[in-house]
Amino acid sequence: MAESAETLPFLVVDGDAFVPQPHARSPWSKDMLHGRILGGLLARTVEREHGDPDFHFARLTVDLFRNTPLVPLRVSTNRVRDGRRVRVVDAVVTSEQGPVGRASAVLLRRGEQPPGEVWAAPVWEMPPPERLGPPVPASNGWEPPMLLWRTTPWQSKERSRVWIREIHPLVEGEELTPFTRVALAAEFVSPLTHMGSDGLHFINADYTLCLSRLPKSDLIGMESNGHLSDEGVAVGQCTLYDESGPIGFGAVAAVANSVNVRL
Repeated sequence: MAESAETLPFLVVDGDAFVPQPHARSPWSKDMLHGRILGGLLARTVEREHGDPDFHFARLTVDLFRNTPLVPLRVSTNRVRDGRRVRVVDAVVTSEQGPVGRASAVLLRRGEQPPGEVWAAPVWEMPPPERLGPPVPASNGWEPPMLLWRTTPWQSKERSRVWIREIHPLVEGEELTPFTRVALAAEFVSPLTHMGSDGLHFINADYTLCLSRLPKSDLIGMESNGHLSDEGVAVGQCTLYDESGPIGFGAVAAVANSVNVRL
């Protein structure tokens, strides 16, 4: 049976390489691979090679230091530290250009939750997708590679909230794990926090994901906690959710870009 457009993977396996497909392109350029694909591939490989049921992926930092066209990618990993309670893993993704991205993951051993109460921000009041109407449509020639439900327009100076549901497998023949799913989604912290009334003027150089637990649903929610910028450098931060409540935080650093994305 032929695959539908929504089930086509972002990456096709060719030996030890992963070949990006056309719908993996970035909104910045039709010839540029989307940063979320690099982050998702790094997370997927780290999880497959270093994941452990006794350890939780508490942090993932993805550095996106070089744009790459849609060419074959390869990933290598290295276990930097393998302690009783802390495991640290580095990973690098390369193309024909050389290294184009890297990741650092921190895995912490699961254990008993200590007593006491700690202040936490109030849980958001975000309607479920079925109450928000149809997902965000394609705009200016770019079609979102996932289903998106927003509470504000793309060009807005208001606080933004969004639900994301992945519709494409990352790698052909593989189902998304909860960790890979949230690693893909977390790259959206950049446009969610940095897009304003005149569009998106900042392109992110990284993103960091800190998780207290993995998502239990295929919906990933985000709420912008703020944007700060000066002299062409911006930082942004979000709270991440699933349908049961908050699961962690996402943060990005970005640089002003001569191309302005308006969606």
